Amino acid sequence: MSEFDDLPPTAHNAPPFTVSEVSASLKRTIEDAFGFVRVRGEISQPKVAGSGHCYLRLKDETAALDGIIWRGTMSKLSIRPEEGMEVIVSGKLTTYPGRSSYQIIIDSMELAGAGALLKLLEDRRKMLAAEGLFDESRKKPIPALPLVIGVVTSPTGAVIRDILHRIADRFPRHVLLWPVKVQGEGSAAEVAAAIAGFNAIDGTGKVPRPDVLIVARGGGSLEDLWSFNEEIVVRAAAASVIPLISAVGHETDWTLIDHAADKRAPTPTAAAEMAVPVRLECRARVEQLAGRMMQGITRRLEERRIHLEGLVRGIPRLDVIVEQKAQELDSLSERLKTGPAKLMHTKQQELAVLSARLDPTRFRRELQRDHDELARLSGRLVPAWKRVVRDTEIRVTTLATRLESVSPQRVLERGYAMVTDASGAPVTSVAKVTSGDALTIKFGDGEVGATAGARAAKPMPKPARAKKPDEGQGTLL
Repeated sequence: MSEFDDLPPTAHNAPPFTVSEVSASLKRTIEDAFGFVRVRGEISQPKVAGSGHCYLRLKDETAALDGIIWRGTMSKLSIRPEEGMEVIVSGKLTTYPGRSSYQIIIDSMELAGAGALLKLLEDRRKMLAAEGLFDESRKKPIPALPLVIGVVTSPTGAVIRDILHRIADRFPRHVLLWPVKVQGEGSAAEVAAAIAGFNAIDGTGKVPRPDVLIVARGGGSLEDLWSFNEEIVVRAAAASVIPLISAVGHETDWTLIDHAADKRAPTPTAAAEMAVPVRLECRARVEQLAGRMMQGITRRLEERRIHLEGLVRGIPRLDVIVEQKAQELDSLSERLKTGPAKLMHTKQQELAVLSARLDPTRFRRELQRDHDELARLSGRLVPAWKRVVRDTEIRVTTLATRLESVSPQRVLERGYAMVTDASGAPVTSVAKVTSGDALTIKFGDGEVGATAGARAAKPMPKPARAKKPDEGQGTLL
């Protein structure tokens, strides 16, 4: 044992804290010092959890701050957090003891300046345009004279009064108002629901189905009109089956719903003018068309009358036609009286001439001569036919004997054999046979199967015999 083992432990003036006590103290300190702050930064990695809470990071060039938006706050935000969006958020700082980190609880969010708004607007416009929501082929024509007009706007303010007053001045129609908020939290959802609601009316109930819709709002800043740039509103306008006129802001104001609508009006008053024509102008137009129609009918009838009179002048008088036909009938009646008698007399004369030329004795003599000639030819025909048949039988018998003599079967019966391949074709050369081929050997009284073996080597040709010297004459050497 050491001499120091009996010494008491070193005493300290500061008592130790637990980890939880330190975390709780830091949490109270930060929340008290930063109970309400506004932070500007760029959104990074936004993610909505299954619980509905949104987690994100705010960053600038040198630092990052974790943030959280509770589910209840998310539904009240005027903008949705997106990657790369520069925003100003309001809330309080707190700590998360589980990770020894600090974060901001976000209560509100707004875009940081007009530049960020315009960038977000342009990015959203390009995305929706790429989906085809702004194509001209999707645009529907506005009806010339609608019976019912649906209006989506605020129930208070000058916009609805201007629209109703303008419609009443031009051509009074039945107007249905769907009241909505046109600015602030939840306004975009209300506008989209109103457009979808009008389209859901089938017209069979007490509420008639509109023939055209007007989505209207007065002028304002880019932030004031932002609800009409929201994706939910643009998609609802593009999906509307009822033709839709957008009238948001003043003539210089443009929102994304203007691109998706079937017609864009510079002002709400102009939208009312697009929706209905002027009654007096319609009446004048109808009267003008009626006058032109009557003039056309009168001119057409006059042309037909003149044409008919010309045709009548070309038709001969009826009494003249009857007199002419009566005269022709009298002439035909006279000819009918004398014609048969003259014809009968002529035919009697022709018959007398023919009777004089006809000689019964001569006719019988010619008939007997023809009968004798026919009997003679019949007697010659039978022997000639028998001779032809006999000669033909002899020639056929001779040909059959010759054909039988050259028949392959007779050749096989003399001891020869014929070799055929698997397809039945004759094998005429050893070069056409490969070792292992199936062959058939046909004899005079049947056939057997065979398999080709290895081909034998070609025999060497016999050497030529030496030519003997001519024995008829000797040699001197």
